[in-house]
Amino acid sequence: MEQQTISIAKASVVCSLPARTSVLAAANPVGGHYNRAKTVAENLRMGQALLSRFDLVFILLDNPDEHLDTLLSEHVMASLSGFQSNRNPTQGTQAFTENPNTQQSDIPLSERLKPSPGEELPLIPAPLLHKYIAYARKYVSKTELSPDAAILLQEFYLKMRRHHHSVDATPVTTRQLESLIRLTQARAKCELREEATKRDAQDVIDIMKWSLVDTSLDGGGGIDFTRSQHGSGFSSKSNAKKFISLLQKKAEVQSRSVFTVAELKQLATSGNISVDNFFSFLSSLNDQGFLLKKGKQLYQLMSVDY
Repeated sequence: MEQQTISIAKASVVCSLPARTSVLAAANPVGGHYNRAKTVAENLRMGQALLSRFDLVFILLDNPDEHLDTLLSEHVMASLSGFQSNRNPTQGTQAFTENPNTQQSDIPLSERLKPSPGEELPLIPAPLLHKYIAYARKYVSKTELSPDAAILLQEFYLKMRRHHHSVDATPVTTRQLESLIRLTQARAKCELREEATKRDAQDVIDIMKWSLVDTSLDGGGGIDFTRSQHGSGFSSKSNAKKFISLLQKKAEVQSRSVFTVAELKQLATSGNISVDNFFSFLSSLNDQGFLLKKGKQLYQLMSVDY
């Protein structure tokens, strides 16, 4: 996904073939319910390496909303029972014919997309959208960043890096910068332009911020940017910290660093540490580098040397 290539090594043939594609994926949470106390990776039980390859991650919850429920019911009726919506499908073409220079770049993207009171939401017909995307991919070959757009993306990336170094926040690497560049180029390509402007970069930054906020909400509705999409949830984080502290004391008393699964489970029970799946708990500690799996039933504590 990241290199946009497929490597083949079969029957004395070793080569790399270009495979430029975009992946739009959807996944359901484990148990059918999304738990805000857990991270995205914990809810989906998806590998961290695979999840990190996606530029944007959004959480879509089925919260009661009269307006959205009305739109959804109309769509279901139209697709399953031949019911025709009262909305004019040709209204969606206005989004493509609008002059991009007439939009004000200082207005946030969320405000520009919000319909005015009494305004009908323009729906783009699916066949038209498919044709438009195919046309843009075929005839807009390469999109370059303007100097202003490049500076804006760099400033936002450096700001995220500074925030990461100041607190225990989500790791920020050059992969995020590459994602910002790709999304900005795609934003310009949506309007059939070969140059991405500062406004395109600002729109992408707004979308990226929304994605970060969406995946950083905790169980109480607050925002905590110290959470990572690929880390552990709040309950798991506190349990892991308490468990490793107890295990360090046990290792210092007994002068050893290797313990069996039964000993680790007994330690968790005596320390009033409750987890849903103890083996998944040990696997998480192993992934985070606190424990090292030495065998089928053995784990080594990495913070001590015995």
